[in-house]
Amino acid sequence: MLLSRDDILKADDRPIETVEVPEWGGEVQVRGMIGRSRDEYEASMATVKGGKLVPDTENSLAKLVSRCIVGEDGEPMFTPRDVHALGEKSSAALERVGKVAARLSGMDSGEAAVLEKLFGGGLSDGSTSSSPSSSDAPSPNSSAVPPPGS
Repeated sequence: MLLSRDDILKADDRPIETVEVPEWGGEVQVRGMIGRSRDEYEASMATVKGGKLVPDTENSLAKLVSRCIVGEDGEPMFTPRDVHALGEKSSAALERVGKVAARLSGMDSGEAAVLEKLFGGGLSDGSTSSSPSSSDAPSPNSSAVPPPGS
């Protein structure tokens, strides 16, 4: 069946899955990201320093999880301001939820694939951001970050 524009726009294509998180004493609902949110997440994984695009993996797992845990209403429970506090939670719990979030968002091989896409394999120099960011929200021009090699 060939889909129409309306068929595509009306499709309920955002999967939700319940994840048991014993470290937190219960379950959470995890929903895959929409395309725009995934683009913003990927952009948050890079920063420009000295005119060069470099990885910014600080709190990367918490950034992903914060975008994908939703309440009973299906709306995100966390804001970008919550990322630092969420990053202070159990890494095992974040990893468990993050794997589901990545899978539901079409990120089969997780953040490594995101970084590989952003930096074209140029991660061998070990450059990462170790300084705390003033905000975990994407900057207003984060979508304007030039692709590698431009």
